[in-house]
Order: sequence, then structure tokens, then C-alpha cells
Amino acid sequence: MSRISSGINGLDDLIDSLYIGDNVVWEIDAGTSFDIFVQRFITQSFREGQKVLYVSFNRSPQSILNEMTNYLEAGLFILIDCFTSGKGKNDLMFARFYEHPGNTQVVRIERPKSIEDFTQKLTTIEDSLPPGARYIFDSLTGMQDLWGDENNTYQFFTYMCPRLYDLGTVAYWILEKDAHSQKFKANLRHITQIVLDLYKRKDSLYMKALKLTGRQQRDAFKPHLYEIHGSDVTITFPRKELHSDIGSRLREVRVKNGMSQKELAGRVNLTPSFISQLENNQISPSLSSFLQICAALGVNPAHFIVNSMPEPLAFFFKRERVLSSPAPLDEGAKVCPIVNGEKISARIIILSPEMSLPRHLLSDRAPEFVYLMHGDISVSLKGRKERLHAGDSVYLKNTFPSQWKNEGGDDAELLVIS
Repeated sequence: MSRISSGINGLDDLIDSLYIGDNVVWEIDAGTSFDIFVQRFITQSFREGQKVLYVSFNRSPQSILNEMTNYLEAGLFILIDCFTSGKGKNDLMFARFYEHPGNTQVVRIERPKSIEDFTQKLTTIEDSLPPGARYIFDSLTGMQDLWGDENNTYQFFTYMCPRLYDLGTVAYWILEKDAHSQKFKANLRHITQIVLDLYKRKDSLYMKALKLTGRQQRDAFKPHLYEIHGSDVTITFPRKELHSDIGSRLREVRVKNGMSQKELAGRVNLTPSFISQLENNQISPSLSSFLQICAALGVNPAHFIVNSMPEPLAFFFKRERVLSSPAPLDEGAKVCPIVNGEKISARIIILSPEMSLPRHLLSDRAPEFVYLMHGDISVSLKGRKERLHAGDSVYLKNTFPSQWKNEGGDDAELLVIS
């Protein structure tokens, strides 16, 4: 698989570079200066002679171009403006930009609230681009604000993510983590190839990977300190800081267990606000509260003090709970995440009766084991159609189906492990 540089050597070392086909979701906190990662990715793309398609929902074309003045290469940059007729509400102040747009190619989306119109226009532009063009979607949060529903944003992402993978490009997607539900973020993590978390603790900036498809970089899943000096970014492993960052590590275990702050608070007779402040290292728990929290999470207290302590032996996921929060995958198809870790991901895919999905179930493109728990389905693979019944399974290593179809009268349930 071909690798490319992010433009930052430390990041390349941490995540084993970017691979062609990667969709990278950046989950960011306020004040984390994430723009530097976008800037370096753009300049690296220019250095390689690749075009960059920048889709903006949150900022006006003029403000973006002003910021990029020192490194922008007009012939390699296309700005897709969803702001002026979106959040900008066609205000004359923003619309005047088009009276003298300059040399940079800027495409104004007249009806950005229409997902269909926006997708069709974007697809037309994609078809005109040379192979390898790179993408920046400046705000999944801005999409949600404009489209008014997390499911709309999620459905667009489930369409674009595999499409961009097949186009052989690399795309950055920016997400303001506090503006989205845990369910929305978990569903995106199942679909995309890379998820990177940027956060701030006191006066220090940290990053860590939440998902890395096809890599063996275990250290990337631990917090790393990053510092910005002008246009340079240095990334280091803060061993001393990790021992005192108990709140963040409690949060990691809670999320891994699939438990909300409210649920954890209820189990230990504390408030969700207390748990939130604790996880942000704003307060320290009493010894009694700390031990109660560890017991509720099923983890040895020493895990938060000694890095080498083992993790819990097992995690249990009840069927009722897994199936209680499905996310739309396509019309007539739903996905229910079970677990998403460093070594394994598992989810249940539900296809409604007679539903036909004209593509592969997911877009990880990593080896997958699919077990049919309930129902009857057909799978089309390289022109061959195979019928599967409950209890049958298929292992997908290098080739992926072009169609899944529910051939029965009931919902079909597939367990997908990758």
C-alpha cells in the first residue's frame, strides 16, 4: 500500500505515515491549534504536485484565502464554498467576494442545505480532477449545523468515505468533539481509517490515535505531547505527564467499556459533572471515590499508576444494549457498533427485508470475517453470486463484495469482525 507524508515528520513516525485511501478524522478540542496540521498537509500536497480540494462550511472564502496567502498555489487549489449561501445566508458582505474572486478557483454551492445538490456538485468536480487529488472537509460540525441532524451528516460521511477510498486519495475531516454525541463519534470511527484526538490539558497540547487501520503502532494510542514553533510541530512521548494524567486514562477505559459519563456517575453515586471534571483533570477524586470508579469500570486501580499493569480480562456486551442504538448505514441498512479497539473491531450490520446494498458493507478495506447470525442473504463477489444462510460465514481478505442482498422476509443480521 502506497504511503504519503502528512507534512510533519513526527506525525508520520507516530502513525506510520498516511496511506493512499485514508480518511482521517481529527477530533479536536478548542485551543489545540489544529490548523497547523491542515496547513502542513496542504503544503506537502503542493510539494508533490497534487491538487487540494478544500470544502468549507464554517468560513468565508476571503478569510480562508487571506490565511493561506503565504503558501497557496492557485493552480493546485480548489475551494468549495458552502459558507456564503449556508451559514453566511447570502449576506452581501460575503457575496461581494465573487465580484473580484482573484486567480484561485472558487466554486460557490448555491444550495448547500440540499445534501443532494451538494453531493452532485462535489461528484462532478471530483470527476474532473486528476488521480491523487487531496481533500479537506473543514468542519463535520458545520455540516451538522447546516443540515440539522447527525444522521444526515453520518449518511453523507458513509457515502463519501468509501468513495474517496476508491478514488485513491487522502482526506482530512475536522470534527469539534464537544459538538457531537458519543454515538455519532463512535459510528464515524467504525467507518473511517484513521481517527486522531487533539486535546489540551492545562497549558499543554496532546494528541493520540483512536483508530489506525493497517498499522501496528501501539504507542500511537497513548497520549503524546506536541508543541508548535512557527510552522514546525514537534511530537514527543511525555512519560512523566502520563503518570499524573489519571483523568484522561479513566476516560479511555470508560469509553472502551462503552459506558457514558451519566451511567458511570450513577454506578458510583456521583454526578456526571464530577466525572466530567475528573476526566478533564480539573479535580482529583478522594481515595474512596477513586476505588469505586475503578470497581465500576472493572479495572485494577494500579492500571492508572503503573503503565505496565494488565487491562481487564474481559468486556461483556449484551445483545439488547448493542442493538438499542443503531446508526443508519444506508436506506434499509443499519450498523450497531460493539467494540472498536487497537487490535479488533466488531459490529452488527442489519439489512431490512429485500434490501440490496450495491457496495461493500463498510469501508475499512481490512481483512474481515462476516458471520450471518440470522436470515438469508446473497453476496456478489467478482461476478459470482453466493447464497448464505444463518450460521454461514465468509472471510474477506483482499477482495470485497460489490453487492449484499437480503433474500428473506425478515431482517438479516451479520456480525462483522475486522
